[in-house]
Amino acid sequence: MAPDADAGKSAKRADPFAPLTSEQLVVGDGHDVYVESVGRAGGIPAVYLHGGPGSGCQPDHRRLFDPERFHAVLFDQRGAGRSRPKGRREHNTLPHLIADMELIREKFGFERWMVVGGSWGATLALAYAQAYPHRVTGLVLRATLLGTRKEIEDGFLEVLPRFYPALHADFINVLPPAERAQPIEAYFRRILDPDITVHGPAARAWGETERILSEHTPNRGRLDPINSSRALPATPFMEAHYFANDCFMRPNQLMDEAGRLEGIPGIIVQGRYDLLCPPATSHALAAVWPEAEIRFVEGAGHTLYDPGVRDAVMKAIADMASKI
Repeated sequence: MAPDADAGKSAKRADPFAPLTSEQLVVGDGHDVYVESVGRAGGIPAVYLHGGPGSGCQPDHRRLFDPERFHAVLFDQRGAGRSRPKGRREHNTLPHLIADMELIREKFGFERWMVVGGSWGATLALAYAQAYPHRVTGLVLRATLLGTRKEIEDGFLEVLPRFYPALHADFINVLPPAERAQPIEAYFRRILDPDITVHGPAARAWGETERILSEHTPNRGRLDPINSSRALPATPFMEAHYFANDCFMRPNQLMDEAGRLEGIPGIIVQGRYDLLCPPATSHALAAVWPEAEIRFVEGAGHTLYDPGVRDAVMKAIADMASKI
């Protein structure tokens, strides 16, 4: 990585969270991955994994890491955020993302690093740690997602009608009557259809429903019938691609291979009222990963920006740094 050194130093003086480096990293298969680093060279190595899949990193994610302590890397996963080609799903699987992480780690010269991720980022963090446990100093997870179809079905077909019955009716009524018996499969099929008249309404409905479920106090509890003028959200397409393919994992893979996490310290930040990644999932993981500690955030749901969650993640990252 070879950014303009003087410009980089000047930006860092003005903003301690400004990127030290940034680039489009060629990872193969026609993909370029956007990678940036923050903090200070020689700091504690760490990597941040965004959610979705398909959302991308945000400038605020840099601020989760104390710039005086960390040398943190953030990257947009294949097809997401500033990575190119945007939205590309070919050669985009969990093993590809894990291989990209190893390429990034080696490029920075880190022997080991702390891995931080929430929701889908937690899925990727666990899969990476199980594939390369000797490269992980510690794990900080927010909202444990194991990447199973059951978690999606529970969220959209069990939790949704229980807590938001009118929203559930909206969600189902987006589908033609003949497709409502298996709504998850129907949504995935429609979202992945190349015809915008098919995938547009499905992607908007999926994205808005998921957003409402993710917030403890959402600003609305029904689908917006006039949101068709807005740009299509990016994440439903990558989510449909991954979850239609069981996240490119064997059934129950992350729980079955949890023994590979032995010796790796972990902190799990868990919203008490997370409707998408409920506390039971974190509890089940911690039961087979003795080094994991669960920290509950009362009065919070799924998103990083529910009250108390972001602060709890920052504290968990700082505590893990002290531990390792």
